[in-house]
Amino acid sequence: MTQAEGLDILKTGGNMFLTGEPGAGKTYALNQYIEWLEDCGISVAVTASTGIAATHIGGMTIHAWSGIGARDELSAYDLEAIAGKEKVIKRVKNAKVLVIDEISMLDGRVLDMIDRVCQAVRQREEAFGGLQVVLVGDFFQLPPIAARGDMPRFAFESNSWQRAKFLTCYLTEQFRHEDDLLLSLLSSIRKNEVEEEHYTLLGEQKEIEYKNIEPTRLFTHNSDVDAMNNARLLELKTEKALYKMEGRGAKPLLEGLKKNCLSPELLEVRVDAMVMCTKNNFEVGYVNGTLGRVVRFDGDDGFPVIETTDGREIKIEPHRWSVEEDGKVLAEITQVPLRLAWAITVHKSQGMSLDAAEIDLRNAFTYGQGYVALSRVRTLAGMKVLGLNNNALTVNPKIVAMDEKFRAESDDAEAVFKEMEEKDISRMHENFVKACGGKMPVEGAEKKERNKYERIKKESTLEVTKELVKRGLSVKDITRERQMALSTIWGHVEKLAGEKSLTRDELLRLSEGIDDWDAIYADLREHMIEVGTGKLKPIFEAAGEKYDYDVIRLARIMYTL
Repeated sequence: MTQAEGLDILKTGGNMFLTGEPGAGKTYALNQYIEWLEDCGISVAVTASTGIAATHIGGMTIHAWSGIGARDELSAYDLEAIAGKEKVIKRVKNAKVLVIDEISMLDGRVLDMIDRVCQAVRQREEAFGGLQVVLVGDFFQLPPIAARGDMPRFAFESNSWQRAKFLTCYLTEQFRHEDDLLLSLLSSIRKNEVEEEHYTLLGEQKEIEYKNIEPTRLFTHNSDVDAMNNARLLELKTEKALYKMEGRGAKPLLEGLKKNCLSPELLEVRVDAMVMCTKNNFEVGYVNGTLGRVVRFDGDDGFPVIETTDGREIKIEPHRWSVEEDGKVLAEITQVPLRLAWAITVHKSQGMSLDAAEIDLRNAFTYGQGYVALSRVRTLAGMKVLGLNNNALTVNPKIVAMDEKFRAESDDAEAVFKEMEEKDISRMHENFVKACGGKMPVEGAEKKERNKYERIKKESTLEVTKELVKRGLSVKDITRERQMALSTIWGHVEKLAGEKSLTRDELLRLSEGIDDWDAIYADLREHMIEVGTGKLKPIFEAAGEKYDYDVIRLARIMYTL
């Protein structure tokens, strides 16, 4: 099933299980669906089974959203207490659609508890109280961790899964891997059909073909990761920088964001340190998992510049992770989106696409660890296998059988929808939106928004900033609009000024709100004549540190016109 076909089925409003192999575009399809729901004015709750997964999608854990917390069972007393909490009532009643990402790691008993909470709060007997529930994930990924050492119960083994009658959308396109041999290997692992030739193939992966970057080592245990990263950092005697995480919002949510963010609260890096990007930024040119080596710290603001595997230099500026609900930010943290990357656990690598990795599976201890590790890397050329044990390439036979069932269900759904006329599918979409109290986007407005989205992806990021400046927005307004760092937008403005893409009057409007701008500019002009305009810091110091860097940037722009 293609992403477009899966999206058409999602829009009909039934309970869905969105799955597919790593790199099939599950997250992309999910984001497209969420965007469509929001355009229709339909409230969607975006959650995930783990805190790390929740930070990736900008949601909260399903445990926090539903109010069940760390419980592993739900008594009648617990259910009554949770269903009486104002925040839980508001969340569950307001939502029309509930998304749960990384469903493979959610125990089926927990899914049943969520079902009971939704029924109690919404006072409806249907599965999940009548919400559309969209489960996203791949059961070949890491399994749930059961409480008290019990055997884990997969989500599809829950009573709520049977009651909800989930329709499977199995995406089959491949967007991550570029290596047919690696895809064939991963496919064999998914079928539990690993042969001696596969072990031979992995045994031959002794060298990384990328010469200008050191690969990340994947371990199965945290202790190995911490030991390696700390030791390698201590070896470096180069220039260092420290970046402290900033945060605001509700304390419990804030603590959850900090705990599950892949970037640490206090990030220490040095020149020549191996680092990994921990967030997607397609405009700048990196994704969650991009590897690089720190080559210097920017002279103006001190943020790190990394060199990637393909030789590009990218300045990494702070970004934010947030928990949002109904369009409101409940909590957010800001940090430079990097972590040390000599090593990382297989668990934390789930959801990443790595350029190069050394994979140590000698201590693999659970189903799926080897599969997750091997599927993080795009090609065999970026993979070095340090060792395997007998469990490393095994997957749960129960999952193999269920995967065949999911594929068959998806094929059946695809066949049914292909036989339907487009107008009938559109009518199903409209009926779902109407039932949720939403409104289908006007065709022209929908097209305009889609064109804007596609344009921003394709256009130079400078062009987007230029358009916003010409509309009269301040730099701070543009920063909020684009969710980018202030220094990045000022950098755009400087480049646009240098290219004569903005008029003097348009640039001068950026000074609005700065008291006594004419006097400040006159003062800074004298200092720029004295120390030059090459770097901001000498101007800052020559002016007695009276003005912040943003004011100095604008003065420098006006001076050099």
